[in-house]
Amino acid sequence: MVLVPDAILTAILSIFLYLALSGALALVTVSLRKPANAPLITAAGLVVAALLVVAIAPANVPIWVGLGLAMLGTAVAVVGGDSVTRRILDIATRGSVREGIAGGILVQAPPRPGAEDDPSAIASTREVMRGGTTIGYLERTAVAVAIIAGFPEAIAVVVAVKGVGRFSELSEAQSRERFIIGTLSSLLWAAVLGGLIRLAIW
Repeated sequence: MVLVPDAILTAILSIFLYLALSGALALVTVSLRKPANAPLITAAGLVVAALLVVAIAPANVPIWVGLGLAMLGTAVAVVGGDSVTRRILDIATRGSVREGIAGGILVQAPPRPGAEDDPSAIASTREVMRGGTTIGYLERTAVAVAIIAGFPEAIAVVVAVKGVGRFSELSEAQSRERFIIGTLSSLLWAAVLGGLIRLAIW
């Protein structure tokens, strides 16, 4: 049996992680405008494969390589989470929810008092969950960095702040569904990437 020196194992692991994360970043970037299944599933496959490799690898990457991986992994977490979350929301809602111009969703506004029986009353829509894309980017950045830094308790703070900020908009069933599905998928994607980098470095 031939033993591979630790330096070679570390080099192979580092190169593999850079290639896997770079490929995942390219695939999720392609899907930013219109999330599609094939590139997103391939990107997720690359991330899972990288996670499995670092979980069983007998070596860790050096800290100077880890810094580059941390930046690359955080980019995949932040950018990729947007495409992945939007695709999951599309699947969950079957395309029945229309997006607004401010990053929210359009819901039917409740009728004004006394207009329930008026056939001439025009149903209006309003946009709720505004700024969801920006909030998602910030949320995933905070989660990935917290896990990489070894402070996963910060995830509770992120979820609490988001819940308090969105509380008044969760009266609509569509808003609640979107909030729960979007938050969980976004957090899961960022947590997997953060955990991957954490395992690779430490």
